[in-house]
Amino acid sequence: MESIIRCRKCGKKMKTTRVDDYRIKASCTCGYSEYRTAPAATKAINPHFSKESLLPLVFDESGKFFFEAVKADRERKEIITLEEVSMLASSDYNLDEVLQSVVEKTAKRLGVDICSIYLWDGEHLVLRATHGLAIEAIGKARLKPGEGITGSAVKEQKPLYIQDVSKDPRYRYFQETREEQYKIKTMYSYPMLSGTEPFGALNVQTVVTKEFTGDELSFVAVVANIILGAVKMRKVVPTPVVPTPKV
Repeated sequence: MESIIRCRKCGKKMKTTRVDDYRIKASCTCGYSEYRTAPAATKAINPHFSKESLLPLVFDESGKFFFEAVKADRERKEIITLEEVSMLASSDYNLDEVLQSVVEKTAKRLGVDICSIYLWDGEHLVLRATHGLAIEAIGKARLKPGEGITGSAVKEQKPLYIQDVSKDPRYRYFQETREEQYKIKTMYSYPMLSGTEPFGALNVQTVVTKEFTGDELSFVAVVANIILGAVKMRKVVPTPVVPTPKV
């Protein structure tokens, strides 16, 4: 029997389309759509086949098998995270709340120990949000362009990927962040720029040496650009002074 999905918005019957092996998309004529987990298909295996020969199949404790979909699942989660970050960026939430939520989601999705956002205040790059460093350092940790790896990324206007910061003379520890206790190894700093105008930087760091994949580096770049849009959208435009007419 066909399963009927009703629209959460208008209550009409929705049309379903399989997106991939794991999801279906339900669409309504009113414009509302949503994704749902696709029904599993029944499969049978020759019991005489060895488990090793069935890779990439994975067996659970009950002996049932399923296709290993680590990459597909990771890509799906990255898409979900970017959608969440985009919604936060375009919301009317306070900027600091948005930035804090973004660093937490980014750190969780990439599996990194530390994720931080620095914003340009006209003179310094100021720490505005962090996951992993001391919260008390927010608003206190400051860098000039060219100072530290973060400042260097902004000054040189290009991302800096340092696999071992202990071997890079540009790396700077902040007493406020208590970074020395983490013994940070790998760092990727992505500058947020509008043309050549600096707006800040997004940093991700790990306490063990990490080889970031191309997909992960691209993910950081997309998040950084979403943050840039959020900052520009919330930038206060001075109210023009209207001269008082002479009587």
